Formats: sequence, structure tokens, C-alpha cells
Amino acid sequence: MSFFWSKRYFFPNGSRPLDRIFTSANKLSAPRPKNYPYLRFDLYGNSRMKDKDTLLALVEGEIARLPLDKTEPSGLYAPIRYILEDGGKRIRPLLCLMGADLYGNHPERALAAAVAVEVFHNFTLLHDDIMDKAELRRGRPTVHLKWGESGAILSGDAMLILAYQILQGGTAAHGTELLPELLAVFNRAAMEVCQGQQYDMEFEVCQTPVTREAYIEMIRLKTSVLLAAALEMGAVVGGASREERAALYEFGVNLGLAFQIQDDLLDTYGDEQTFGKTIGGDIAVGKKTFLHITAMERATAAQQQAILAPGETDEKVTRVRGIYDALGVRTAAEEAITACFEQALTALRRAHTDCQRLTVLETYAYSLMKRNK
Repeated sequence: MSFFWSKRYFFPNGSRPLDRIFTSANKLSAPRPKNYPYLRFDLYGNSRMKDKDTLLALVEGEIARLPLDKTEPSGLYAPIRYILEDGGKRIRPLLCLMGADLYGNHPERALAAAVAVEVFHNFTLLHDDIMDKAELRRGRPTVHLKWGESGAILSGDAMLILAYQILQGGTAAHGTELLPELLAVFNRAAMEVCQGQQYDMEFEVCQTPVTREAYIEMIRLKTSVLLAAALEMGAVVGGASREERAALYEFGVNLGLAFQIQDDLLDTYGDEQTFGKTIGGDIAVGKKTFLHITAMERATAAQQQAILAPGETDEKVTRVRGIYDALGVRTAAEEAITACFEQALTALRRAHTDCQRLTVLETYAYSLMKRNK
């Protein structure tokens, strides 16, 4: 089979690149411009992106190569290995590599950025579990239960520093000129995640009702922006324009909102063995989730009192879930998930003019909405 190759030329004013297509017969030996690789096409002129499993193998391989087992003191690094080796869904590094592949066709150049985001994400989970006094993470005992709170805090601090070291090390693949932009996107997201966590903690102790608008802003900061930043960092490495990056970022934000509301839904209506966390945990501690806030907005005074009343865990979960059912809270959450997801797809289709190249990202986004954990 013969192939075509595309060389991307960029205007000095930063406008959208033009693609010039050449046959492999007469242009295969043309010099490759620095940082803007050739794209491979099939006979129909459709560029091909790496599939999810290929990208996941890159991520897992890179994480496995982190020198955590051979670094002392082991008490600092063993918890890091423990939380990273459990895997999870690797959503953020996959999105980062897909963002790079969408524009540059060389996702491996964004591998350091992808792993840095994943390490940072797991750092936030480690500290969140301490704050929430969680006992399980992905079906296993949390780090602070195995190594104590002090050890977990210190290992989490080390993970934050490690994330920056990994990101800095990526310059060997994509050049030093991209590092300031990658750091700007990463730093903005990292600070916003902390802001979102603070809002989340304040919601748990505030005496006034939390509105759905306030809740959406909280999960945008705590969850969505890191997914969006992962995509944008990949797009930076891939050579996307500012307009393309903005559209891809918007896709990530709305996908993250849908994902978090779905997480709220699974916490109440999921299967504990599949979900990896105690079902009804949010209800048991009175956490102000999308479901809780929607129920409080719809409930009568008596129902509100029943939702807020203390009780033995199993009894309380059964009681509150019954009220949720009566108020149509599950349906409201499902409708909100659908609305956010549709907004995400609308933004995604603005991120690239070639719909064929969006297939992998779109398919992966759909798969996230069908999850049960």
C-alpha cells in the first residue's frame, strides 16, 4: 500500500496551518521541519490516530519505568508506587496523548506531560483520601491506612515535586521552547484543583444551602480543569492553534462535568464490587453532591429533615435513596450528564476540521459515559 505524507506549514501570524499533501514516491526524502512532523495518510487521504490501547501501553510503560523501587528512603517512595501501580482508568494521560496525536501524529512526544498529569492527579487523590478519611481507593486500603497520615502527606508532597520533574524531563522529546507554555497550563490547572477542593470542604460545613450553580463551579475546578488541561497540554505539544486549544479545553471541561456527576450517581446507585468504593458513602457522610443538592431543592420540609437526619449507615443510605427515587433525582442527574456530554461533543467538533481525526477521542469519550466504575 502506498501512503501520502503531509507537511504542515504555519503562517508567521499564528493562523491555522495549511496542509500540503505529497506522494511518498516523490517527497519521502523531504527534510522534516523541526517540531512539526509529517502526518501519515491512507490512500483516501485520511490521517490515522493511535488507538486507546496503544496509547495506554505507552503510559503504563512510562509509569513502570519511574525509578521508585530503587530510590531511598523506601518509606517515601513505596506509597507512591502503591498508588500509581493500581492503575485506575488513566483518563488524563490518555487524553493528553490523544490531544497530541490529534494535531501532531506523534503522541509519544507528549508522554512526559501525560505522566506528569497522572502523577499530579494521584497526588490529589492521596491527599483527598486523608481529608475525607476514606478507607478504600480502587478497592484497596488507602495510603494513609497503610503508612499513616504523616507518611501519606509526605509521599503526596513528593509526588507533586515528581510531577514537575517529569514534565521538565519531557523537553528531550518536544524541545525546551514548549516548556513555558506547558507549565502555564499545568500550573493554572493545579491551582484551580486546590481552589475546587477548598470549595468542596467549605460546602461540607456551610449552614446555607449549596446551589447547583455553585456545585457545578466547584466540580469544574476540582475535576474538570485537569482533564481539560491534559488535553490542552497534548495539543500544545502537537502544535495546535490557540483556537484549537480553546475548543479542546472546552471539550475537556464539559466531559469532566459529565464524568463527575456520573461519579456522584455511581456512588449512590452503582455496584460496590465494580465501583471500588463503598456505595452510599456520600449519603452516609452527608456530602453535598449533585444528587443531594437536587433532592434538597425538590424536597418538602419533612423530606429535607429525613435527608439530613443522622442514622446507622445502611439505614440512612436506604432512607435517603428512597427519597431520591421519589423525587426523580436519578433522572435529573442522568439528564445533566447528557447535557454536559452533548456540550462536550459540540466543542470537540470545533477542535479540528477533519472529523476523521476526532474519531478516537469521540469514541473514548462515549466509553467514559458507559462506565460502571
